[in-house]
Amino acid sequence: MVIENFGNTISDESVQLYTLENQNGMQLKVMNIGAAMVSLFVKDKIGKMRDVILGYDNALEYQKQTNCFGATIGRNANRIAFAKCMIDGQTYQLEQNDNRNNLHSGSNGFHNAIWDAKVEESRNDTITFTYYSKDMEQGFPGNMTAKVTYTLTENNELKIDYFGETDKTTVANFTNHAYYNLGGHDSGSIEGHKLRIHAQKYTPFSSVEAIPTGTIETVVGTPLDFQQEKVIGCGISKDFIQLKYGNGYNHNYVLDTTPGNMKLAAQVFCEETGIAMDFYTDCVGIQFYAGGYIGEHLGKDGAIYDSHHGFCLEPQYHPNAGNEDHFVSPILKPGEIYQSHTKVSFFNRVS
Repeated sequence: MVIENFGNTISDESVQLYTLENQNGMQLKVMNIGAAMVSLFVKDKIGKMRDVILGYDNALEYQKQTNCFGATIGRNANRIAFAKCMIDGQTYQLEQNDNRNNLHSGSNGFHNAIWDAKVEESRNDTITFTYYSKDMEQGFPGNMTAKVTYTLTENNELKIDYFGETDKTTVANFTNHAYYNLGGHDSGSIEGHKLRIHAQKYTPFSSVEAIPTGTIETVVGTPLDFQQEKVIGCGISKDFIQLKYGNGYNHNYVLDTTPGNMKLAAQVFCEETGIAMDFYTDCVGIQFYAGGYIGEHLGKDGAIYDSHHGFCLEPQYHPNAGNEDHFVSPILKPGEIYQSHTKVSFFNRVS
């Protein structure tokens, strides 16, 4: 496995970049800040390698950004209303970093942590990152050990496996925040991509603060319906209140999955490159975010990124699940092992 220096952090800590590769030439580059994916190279329809995730050229740029490009998110992905969660009858105050709410566990979330990397010298296709999160870090109780393993298979699959253990009852809800663009990270808008989401329902929210109302509603008859493949851009600007609240697509879809039971959740296709991806998860929900808040700025290799230049598919518990009794609970107790599994299969498609 190739290990390179990826620059230093703001506090002058050295950061490493690790390159995974399978026998087909597919490559994944990951770093130990946020156990984050930096680049993902797959072949297009003419055999050209394309980097299909947005990112930056060095560690310092990742620390300056606010989009969480490629990062592992935890202890809790997505939003918690009023930055307060109830655990074992006690209310815990978290950082209010998204209006009045907590988003992605705040500024001390897993995405900004330095993780320990473990590699097997005889293997180029897998790596495991471990992070020890101390009691009350981010405001959550319990000392937690978190792990994420990235693997490239010979079938051109990216597998992401999460594990967590705690010594006090706490929240465990991890995900990855990669922004994909199957035209290549520097190819501009993803609005021409075709998307299918295998979900009949979603969790609507009541304002721009994006906290779910607690209801679960059908997507049928709304621009959020991707049960049949359609172009992302065809509905993104429609006069629909949920799209106004989310600045485009930024919604949690309810999946028919159970822990340990991996199912196909979403499919995406870029006709220009022929690159397609099938997205599998065992999580109960998946957040589809069309990158409406990326904003114009400089990315890696001199690319200029802007809103809707990348999309996220984030498997997770439903937003604010810890405060909604009828949502599946993200609570993890001592003696239990948190597990979540994602598989993304890449291939070429004609049309």
